[in-house]
Amino acid sequence: MNYDFDQIVERRGTDSIKWRRYGNEVLPLWVADMDFVSPEPVVQALHERVDHRVFGYGGPGEELVDIIRQRLKKLYDWDVPEEHIIFVPGVVTGLNLAFQLFAGPGDAVLVQPPVYSHFIADPVNRGRALVDPPLVKRGSTYEIDFDAFEKSITDSTRIYVLCNPHNPVGRVFRKDELEQLADICLRRNVLICADEIHCDLLYPGYRHIPIATLGSEVADRTITFMSPSKTFNLAGLKCSFVVIKDPLLRKTWIRGSEGLVPHVNIMGATAALAAYRDGQDWLDRCLSYLKGNRDFLVDYVREKLPSIGITHMEATYLAWLDCRRTGIPGNPFRFFLDESKVALNDGPEYGKGGEGFVRLNFACPRKTLTDALERMADALKRL
Repeated sequence: MNYDFDQIVERRGTDSIKWRRYGNEVLPLWVADMDFVSPEPVVQALHERVDHRVFGYGGPGEELVDIIRQRLKKLYDWDVPEEHIIFVPGVVTGLNLAFQLFAGPGDAVLVQPPVYSHFIADPVNRGRALVDPPLVKRGSTYEIDFDAFEKSITDSTRIYVLCNPHNPVGRVFRKDELEQLADICLRRNVLICADEIHCDLLYPGYRHIPIATLGSEVADRTITFMSPSKTFNLAGLKCSFVVIKDPLLRKTWIRGSEGLVPHVNIMGATAALAAYRDGQDWLDRCLSYLKGNRDFLVDYVREKLPSIGITHMEATYLAWLDCRRTGIPGNPFRFFLDESKVALNDGPEYGKGGEGFVRLNFACPRKTLTDALERMADALKRL
């Protein structure tokens, strides 16, 4: 296929959350979905499923499980038995189930802000405490303060939510960092819930390592969350999966989800199979385009928005912008929304270290990105 990622696809009027929330005048570069057409094999598979014209109960079959197992083996040399893979409608749904099942009311969930907003809000919404030793900003990147990480763990800390690749700071954690995190969690009996949903969206020079592959003991204390949704722009079809090695954790998960967590729907399963089986060409081209957007964004910010800092992006299509030196009065999210008609994500949603920051989604045609940046530059000139 000759995919055209410069194509402007009209998403207004299609019930798109991204394009509907802020109105027709606003360019939305916020929520993490792409403005690209999904892979053609996925589109064709969905057409064939619809043409069957029967939409009874269904879900992921053996072929999808086999494709996932082959993918994990090929990418990470990770042998995952069939019974260790459990499907869920979404990673956020799965994490909230984990908070309910593996931490009691008042128990603590450990996260590392600035981090995905659901990690900040959802444990508290479930009646769990939040423990949040922040990542440390070092120049244009972020590092882990391992002393602060371990000191934050108490006898009531039950779960650590690892975000790798990290949203929003774009880190791909190295093996030695993951080993140190795993060692602390094992010694302190903390369950690792690893959100690895962005694992396919890496830039050249970086390699994703699932933390569960570090050894059998680590795997026994890890629940890994993955999905084709960010990779192939399928978020609205609701198909994700978890990998759970430990049989007791797995049994608790299955029993706890019965009647509460819906099964993955047949369209989501169809799309996931087609994407993993036949979508690599699209993904390769998409990653090349995203790298071009990333590099364009970095150059534009440095040349025309020099008061804004930008974190080095090792993965994802999300940029973390430091607006603290711009002179913006008040909240930069509100400033850019009101003054430039560009919708970003508000930094404080991501917890400690988010004040004065915004998150920008650059998974869009280059023209859309350029138009948004020009609007932002014009608004700053008017300060």
